[in-house]
Amino acid sequence: MTVHSLTTPLSRTRAEWFGGGVPAARRDVLAGMVGTFALIPEVIAFSFVAGIDPEVGLFASFVIGIVIAFAGGRPAMISGAAGSVALVAAALVHTHGLQYLLAATVLAGLFQIGFGLAKLDVLMRFVSRSVRTGFVNALAILIFSAQVPQLLGVTWHTYAMIALGLAIIYLLPRVPLKILSAIPSPLICIVVLTAVSVAFPMPLRVVADLGRLPDALPSFALPHVPVGWETLVIVAPYALAMAAVGLLESMMTARVVDDLTETTSSKARECTGLGLANMAAGLFGGIAGCGMIGQTVGNVRYGGRGRLSTLVAGVFLLIVMGPLRPWIAQVPVAALVAVMVMVSVSTFSWGSLRDLGRHPKVSGIVMLATVAVTVATHDLSMGVAVGVLLSGVFFAFKVTKLMGVAEAYDEATDTRRYVVTGQIFFASAEIFADRFDLRDTARRVTIDLTHAHLWDVTAVGALEEVVSTMRRHGIAVEVIGLNAASAILVDRHAPLMREEPA
Repeated sequence: MTVHSLTTPLSRTRAEWFGGGVPAARRDVLAGMVGTFALIPEVIAFSFVAGIDPEVGLFASFVIGIVIAFAGGRPAMISGAAGSVALVAAALVHTHGLQYLLAATVLAGLFQIGFGLAKLDVLMRFVSRSVRTGFVNALAILIFSAQVPQLLGVTWHTYAMIALGLAIIYLLPRVPLKILSAIPSPLICIVVLTAVSVAFPMPLRVVADLGRLPDALPSFALPHVPVGWETLVIVAPYALAMAAVGLLESMMTARVVDDLTETTSSKARECTGLGLANMAAGLFGGIAGCGMIGQTVGNVRYGGRGRLSTLVAGVFLLIVMGPLRPWIAQVPVAALVAVMVMVSVSTFSWGSLRDLGRHPKVSGIVMLATVAVTVATHDLSMGVAVGVLLSGVFFAFKVTKLMGVAEAYDEATDTRRYVVTGQIFFASAEIFADRFDLRDTARRVTIDLTHAHLWDVTAVGALEEVVSTMRRHGIAVEVIGLNAASAILVDRHAPLMREEPA
């Protein structure tokens, strides 16, 4: 028994790293490299959003990638400095500077570890499939719209190179050559377009034009901020917001990968792993980050399945920032745009458009609302929050309609009987109370709850108000059929209601 408990985690770890043997490892390595190239322009863009140098975002992505490969709960997921966290961090950087951001990053990591240990990942169960579909579709739109600035104010050469890149990405896999099928076509696209731009100089933007790439490795250092209550008051609200937004986006990304790979993952471990990664990022001069769904989907689409692909994405980013820096600086932005357009097209759930006419209308409304809010605010967490809220409202409304109260009168005993069916809770309690004639002319009233359930104190309060009002008008009221859970609620919050007054 002891041997089994020890070997199971070891075998699981081996499967997550090298489960498919050499072919799977090769796919992980190549897919991770594609993820790195897709990471660079987005991280640099998000760094500008946060008001920090590109190297801060790149340092963070390298450190987060390395740590999350070992500590994360979802293999094949790529994490780095993301836009949702950058939006939260921008105000702190503007008012207090980079060092306070680094302190907030470390504290955000501590919060996330706490969230993971407290198993708060269970909150993801409240995210419906419609919200997840809306999240994915909105992300695809945002990925595509993020490429638009690279298409403005450019010459025809850029459009020609993007067209060539897309042709390579989509047509090359159809060529029946084994060597070509072994290498992801986006990686070939980047290499070919870089070679073309170097061999035939033309007016193209390159990676070096996006911002200064790091020329040194990140080093360990504590944030240079005063240690005290005043500093905590400044950074804690931002750290909590960064932790919450980062976890939400990471959990959603992990769920998308679960669906794509038809596997499961540990969301609690992903919470603590992201916390460790963000703490390390802050201590090595980087901004907090989270799962990056565009890069993750690209990684999975091109064969990344294990932790090795996540590790390669981080390690290769370090290589890119070091020995390969002069060559990476010459990669045309058009090649990266072509890759991200492909990711956008493959990310969008095209089947959801067909499902709008087949699925219930409320599901379509939730999905479209999630997309609309996310695209309008450029905030994935805001879109998910609205989607979850709408799902809850529609669910409550649907359950409310299933609650009913039927009545029958027995002349012989002068008794009116109310038979209640369905769920009584905060959303249906008022409707439940309105179904009773509180000034009933009958001498006795029986309320039968055999086929009903009281869920909360609001439901108990509504029942108590009905019973007490009838009794004040001289009606003898008897409540029957309470199930065990409902009876406990009544005994705890309205014990006198079940007793007929003398």
